[in-house]
Amino acid sequence: MTFWKTTLFSAVLIAAAGCTPPQPDAGSDAQTVPRTLTVYSARHYDSDKLLYDAYETRSGVKLRVREAGADQLLETMKAEGANSPADLIIASDAGALWRFQNAGLTQPVTDQEVLSIVPPHYRQSEGHWVGLAKRIRLVAYDPARFNADDLETWEQLEDESKAQEICVRSSSNIYNLSLLSEMIERLGSQRAAAWATGVRTNMARDPQGGDTDQIRAVAAGQCGIAIVNHYYWVRLATGKSAVDRSDAEATRLIVPSFADGRGAHVNITGVAVSASSQHADLATDFIKFLLSDEGQELLTSETKEYPLVATATMPEGVDLVPAFSASELS
Repeated sequence: MTFWKTTLFSAVLIAAAGCTPPQPDAGSDAQTVPRTLTVYSARHYDSDKLLYDAYETRSGVKLRVREAGADQLLETMKAEGANSPADLIIASDAGALWRFQNAGLTQPVTDQEVLSIVPPHYRQSEGHWVGLAKRIRLVAYDPARFNADDLETWEQLEDESKAQEICVRSSSNIYNLSLLSEMIERLGSQRAAAWATGVRTNMARDPQGGDTDQIRAVAAGQCGIAIVNHYYWVRLATGKSAVDRSDAEATRLIVPSFADGRGAHVNITGVAVSASSQHADLATDFIKFLLSDEGQELLTSETKEYPLVATATMPEGVDLVPAFSASELS
């Protein structure tokens, strides 16, 4: 986004000329300094510019956007402290937003309209962050090596039958940390640790690359199971590249539940209002736009996430993901 500001020179020029400032006509609009919001975003999608442009056109508010990785934005805001210009923080994964909250960098959203739109299990209990879109952690697998019955639950990934079959990105990645956090919540820390050890034992290779790399590894026969977020696969399946589509076609998807039967692991892309923001009301208005049908479509059309709002248009290709029941713990 273009960083800009409006400065009024008329009074200075008039005073220098020794003249009395002319009074505006009763029917004329008073000249005002445009309102601005500063957004710190960990997203990097071309469609987000369309989203920002749409809000600027609708509201007359100018958005100043700083894009960087969530960790970089977090350290920047820590250094800026109470002087941070950020009004809003947008990040992928509730775990990333929790880090901002835990550092004291957020303030609660209390607007009842926002809270009525976002279900309780997709927002922080005190409103320190709210969900905007849903992302599903699932398994892409080689149908020549496994059946869906082999992968119905996350717990099955620790079975000996999966030895040297699993590809997954680093355990330090927030997607995997959030999945393990839910495992701890459900099963307790000792059982979750045993599960993680079992998955590590069954890896086909050391963790490397991102989620797309894991899908390609399955397509190339390097492993039979990839732990990924759903939209990486959907982007390949709906992409313009024949190679991408071929890699998706070589794999199948399943959304594992947990053995307790309480549904799949669903995470979010979400937003928080900065603790330093002096424009909380305006920030809330932008959040309402993000939760509108127009905002939801612009937010998810390129990313291939699930809109949080049921009436919003579903992105192309998301219907290829198997049906699932979301856990309220997610």
